[in-house]
Amino acid sequence: MIRVSMLARAVAFAAVASATGLCQAQATPSPAKKELVQRVLRLQQPGIENMGNQMAAQASQQVMQRAGQAMQRVAPEKRELIGNEIQAEVRKFYEDISPTLRATAVKLAPSTLGASLEEKLTEDELKALVAWLESPVSAKFQQVANENLQTMGQKLVADSRASVEPKLRALEQSLSKKLGLPAPDAAGPKASSAPAAKK
Repeated sequence: MIRVSMLARAVAFAAVASATGLCQAQATPSPAKKELVQRVLRLQQPGIENMGNQMAAQASQQVMQRAGQAMQRVAPEKRELIGNEIQAEVRKFYEDISPTLRATAVKLAPSTLGASLEEKLTEDELKALVAWLESPVSAKFQQVANENLQTMGQKLVADSRASVEPKLRALEQSLSKKLGLPAPDAAGPKASSAPAAKK
């Protein structure tokens, strides 16, 4: 998520500044500094939870890809029914694991991201970061950036499809041959393969 990457850049900047003597890291963070770090983590919680959602989606996508390959061996008249059943099971899998991964990400944040913030950012830098994250401009920027990233992703897929799909088909055919599997249709990935689980 954008907020996490922006925060990572801020942490990286602070690390460089520390190395060049521009800021002093405190050996034992003050209670005020610890509270500022907690505020940053609370403000970043949606992005931290989104990491859990993304991991769940990636795991689900991997399962769907394997299922899609196996579907080539299913009798054509059974593919739609089995594809729908697989899609429902993978969606349930996603819904089961994503809350666990979100909760785990939130639990790990203080000892990972929080510890790094305490070590690499000064109290004044943390105050500036909190002020930015709480500002209306920051919220508006996040909204605009997320909307545009989604649009850019859709355009990226559309604009690169003509050059990527032939290479993908060639790779699939090569791997199928090596694995002794039936070659995929020349038209590309089978339409009967179940799509990725919906979030």
